[in-house]
Amino acid sequence: MDQPLSPGVRRYVDKANELSARRAEFRRGVRTLKFDTIAVHGAYGMEEAFGEGQGGVVEPIFLSTSQAYRDSDEMEAGLGYLIPTWCYSRIHNPTVFYLEETLALLESYGCRDDASALCTSSGMAAIKQAVEPLLAKTREGHEEITFVSCAQVYGGSFQLFNVRMRERGAIVRWVAEPWRMEEWEKLVDASTRFLYIEMPSNPQQACGDLAALAELAHRHGIPLVVDATVATPALMRPLAHGADIVVHSLTKSIGGGGHTIGGAIIAHRDLTSRHLADEAKHDYATWLKLWPFRDSGPCMNPFAAFLLLNDLRTLRIRMEWVSRNTEKVAEFLSHHRKVTHVDYLGLPGHQLHGLARRYMAMVDTSTPMFGHLMAFNIRGSHGDTRTFFDNLKRIYRATDLGRIKSVATIPAISTHKQQGEDARKLAGVPPTMVRLCVGGEHPDDVIADLDQALAKI
Repeated sequence: MDQPLSPGVRRYVDKANELSARRAEFRRGVRTLKFDTIAVHGAYGMEEAFGEGQGGVVEPIFLSTSQAYRDSDEMEAGLGYLIPTWCYSRIHNPTVFYLEETLALLESYGCRDDASALCTSSGMAAIKQAVEPLLAKTREGHEEITFVSCAQVYGGSFQLFNVRMRERGAIVRWVAEPWRMEEWEKLVDASTRFLYIEMPSNPQQACGDLAALAELAHRHGIPLVVDATVATPALMRPLAHGADIVVHSLTKSIGGGGHTIGGAIIAHRDLTSRHLADEAKHDYATWLKLWPFRDSGPCMNPFAAFLLLNDLRTLRIRMEWVSRNTEKVAEFLSHHRKVTHVDYLGLPGHQLHGLARRYMAMVDTSTPMFGHLMAFNIRGSHGDTRTFFDNLKRIYRATDLGRIKSVATIPAISTHKQQGEDARKLAGVPPTMVRLCVGGEHPDDVIADLDQALAKI
């Protein structure tokens, strides 16, 4: 049995409770603000600016590995999780906290339920941290463990699910056409731990019916996990449609400047799971941080958090800008004689355009918008595709996406190479596909570069 708290420790706990109450009141006020205001100010208010921030207009960077304590009582309270603490940056850091709070507020914008967030060193770290506890064995340890995912996921996610999770005894069941609910329904049974969808998918632009997927998951007592990296909360907030957990590669759309790598997990309170303990379900992101995350150590660098906070401030403006540019480029390519197919959800003729319109729109408006990512197939061979690709003059050849500069890649030889030819066919990634992420350049200049490269075929 735990010993009663000493008077010194109790004093710190009481003080922390007062501080937490003030922070909760501040947070309730922030939740009433508009999206852009939250993105600009986040969880850093004037009280902190004139306290810990010493008057700084933007969040300070805490480039210290650890927190010092006033005395042994405060250390005991902090390391016993009795008071808010950032004892060690592998577990927590104030600058990272500001980013986590801002992301949680933006993802839960307009939602009845609140959310919490955990930032990680990369997008892959976020996905791994988010799903691993959901796949843990029970005490008996003999049951089959499965999960259901759309096949159209980032190549690293495919490898994680198909190889690494299989190594630990969890079997993925792939949905080839995630827009068809019957494909999901036939794969869910008593062994299923969660549903997973990437929307829009990279690079194929697949999507699904989020509300119907959430209903299916909850009917079976399991969570729905959504990778919303491409959309960002400026265009889509899955928690508002019933999703339990949202993951992001912050490296991409949110970190549009291209300066750093990071990931995030955002989960609403009291998520659905018949396998997790009540403590974990109540506040999943915080539970992850205090227990599994602290033991595995995929922490975010505070300088990365600072850079991402600054990218986040202009998120809505930037996503509107690049969405409009991408629409124009996609329209051009859809009529080009050397292009056989264009995957962009913003094209009215795309088979999933109507479904995507249900979920993707510029925040605080009813205007459908579909982001910066698209893919198209070259008319010809894989060699022709490489010829086109090698002749791009202004569009960068790189495996990144979400940049303010336009970037292109050939997924079959880059992002999706590791999953093999059969898996690429399952996911709809042919060797003639080019993935294009349109940036902030004038669309006419992007189109001119594409046109001259296509002329080389």
